[in-house]
Amino acid sequence: MSFWEHLQELRMRIVRSLIIVVLAFAVTYGFPFGYHGIPPLRFKLLEWAQQPFLDAMARQLHRPVSGLTGANSPFAFTDLTEPFISLMRLSLWAAAFLAAPFLFYQLWAFIRPGLYDREKRLAIPFVVATSGCFIGGAVFAYYQAFKFLGDILFQEAAQAGLRANLHVADYLDLFISTVLITGIMFELPVLFYFLARFRIVTARKMIKYWRHATMLILIFSAFFTPGDVILTTVFFSVVLLGLYFISVLVAWIAEPRKLDKLGP
Repeated sequence: MSFWEHLQELRMRIVRSLIIVVLAFAVTYGFPFGYHGIPPLRFKLLEWAQQPFLDAMARQLHRPVSGLTGANSPFAFTDLTEPFISLMRLSLWAAAFLAAPFLFYQLWAFIRPGLYDREKRLAIPFVVATSGCFIGGAVFAYYQAFKFLGDILFQEAAQAGLRANLHVADYLDLFISTVLITGIMFELPVLFYFLARFRIVTARKMIKYWRHATMLILIFSAFFTPGDVILTTVFFSVVLLGLYFISVLVAWIAEPRKLDKLGP
């Protein structure tokens, strides 16, 4: 393919990705459109997003979660546009999450012309692996990472006797970034699978330079993990380091053997 053909292919993949995200956004924002008095899905998404922090508050205050909803909710707004924009943003990211398998397929379809026939047959495993790792990372963030964050960030406030009065937009910034970054982190084994498959890295080199990788992980965690608490940086560094050593095993499995040629 020529340079312009690559650009045309990229434009087509981007347009298709945008279309599926828009269709998914129509579901995550408006479904079921007030049918029979059922509220739109965006309000349920907000409830799901708030739940991990409400659970953390309940653990610290030793109160049931039901006592932290409604008028006792710690979430508030000071700008009339804040709830509207926040719900739209949450619904948009939920739409991208819902469309993740299709988006990963579009990524595969873009790089497929440069692969051998044997490698092109990896389309389904690629989409399943990337989607599974991303969704698995998001689930881990929701049930474990955000639980850790909520306990750490709220513990000092609870011990000081402070009352929570959070901007919903600021909270969603923390929630979305935690879920998104963790989902991307869990793509590390897939990335190293292909790097090893194309002989760019080897498991031996990954083991040899694990100390350098640890320093890079610490730097990445310091800059990109949500919150300004050192414990969150340590927590995500440990998670990412564990994923790195899992990637070593994946790279060892993916390395082409002498009789395993990359050609068709």
